[in-house]
Amino acid sequence: MGGRMRNLWHLLLSVQPSRALVDEKFSVRVQNALPAQWLTVHALLHSEDGDDWEAFGHYVTDAGGDVNVTKDPSLGGTYVGVEPMGLLWSQRPVPGSRPGLRFTKRDVQTPTQVRLSVYQGHQSEGFMDRAVLASVMVERWYMAPGVRRVNITEGGVTGTLFLPPGPGPFPGLLDLWGGGGLVEYRSALLASHGFASLTLNYLKPVQVKNEYFEDAYRVLQQHSQVCRRRIGLVGLSSGSSMALRTIYSNVIQPRCLVCLSATHVQPVGGTIADFFYKIEENLKKSHYNEENQLIGRNVLLPMPTDTSKKVDVGRLQCPLLLVVGEDDQSWPASESADDMREMMERAGNSHLLTVLSYPRTGHLIEPPYSPHCRASKFNAPTISPNKFMILWGGEVAPHSHAQEDAWRKMLDFLRENLYCSAD
Repeated sequence: MGGRMRNLWHLLLSVQPSRALVDEKFSVRVQNALPAQWLTVHALLHSEDGDDWEAFGHYVTDAGGDVNVTKDPSLGGTYVGVEPMGLLWSQRPVPGSRPGLRFTKRDVQTPTQVRLSVYQGHQSEGFMDRAVLASVMVERWYMAPGVRRVNITEGGVTGTLFLPPGPGPFPGLLDLWGGGGLVEYRSALLASHGFASLTLNYLKPVQVKNEYFEDAYRVLQQHSQVCRRRIGLVGLSSGSSMALRTIYSNVIQPRCLVCLSATHVQPVGGTIADFFYKIEENLKKSHYNEENQLIGRNVLLPMPTDTSKKVDVGRLQCPLLLVVGEDDQSWPASESADDMREMMERAGNSHLLTVLSYPRTGHLIEPPYSPHCRASKFNAPTISPNKFMILWGGEVAPHSHAQEDAWRKMLDFLRENLYCSAD
């Protein structure tokens, strides 16, 4: 027993790289343990909201006393099998946390710090009360070194512009989030990959006119470090709806559109306020499940045949990438994608359409290795004065794998259409 304990005291935990962008993979290794030793590798982060999140895998060391998380399977825990990044994407609130949590990063100028630790045996709870055999802190960043963050308040437009390192000019992106106000982390990460990305605050009541998006497009187009003829739009949820409606603009002429969890169902020619009014008007079609979580995907169903009630994607003249979660419980993303494909086939522009459709994937399709959120508390004052629980959908592992695949293909799509295409 004495030799056994002495060997554990020499155990080594290493993570490479220990400082990286959030979409970069890392390798985690445990060395110098005993052969066939049962160990738990645990990840813990403390969020900006003051909540603790954790993930853990159960491993058995090889004949040399090592565990390589990149190659070796987890036999249990928050993920199973060979999952190199499971310690990040399977993170969940620790037991006893507040209900309805969703992990978000607000201050993109600081890293998310994750402490990885090794424990003896296969543990599943009470980590704070157990002896740690080895531990290391890892930093995960949305902003690469040299990326610049610029507040935008021009001509009534409010947002944040992220510029890649160097003099530019760079391809530009107008980044339209869904709910939640000004959300910066996706734009910061896109800038880390070479795109000048303007995340736009567009949900305030004074900013509901259609011209607001045209003004934002001009701000981006006229920036000295942006290629004015190489600008695309990226949207999520209602942000995708706003991106699709720009088809009718004479000002916004994007090179490409990326729409995640999108629907084209909305009053054509209406304002943003009209769009949300239509949703409120149809809320009677929504329902709550047995866990008192709102399921909203039926609000815009069935697909209308009246062309005045949906964007005419047959008019689209640039490549469109649709990213669809087939278990989206908030938005009729699958039905919308099918209808948009049919509309574009009839119009003869379906060659511009690419659809990435993922089984058992929900509404909140985030950058890779982000913790999956199946349901969370949501603030929608027009629906309820209080926060309520909304079901987004998806299953942890399939949803997380979809996020990784979709992000890689989205970056390829943006590079192809904003970097490689001829003027």
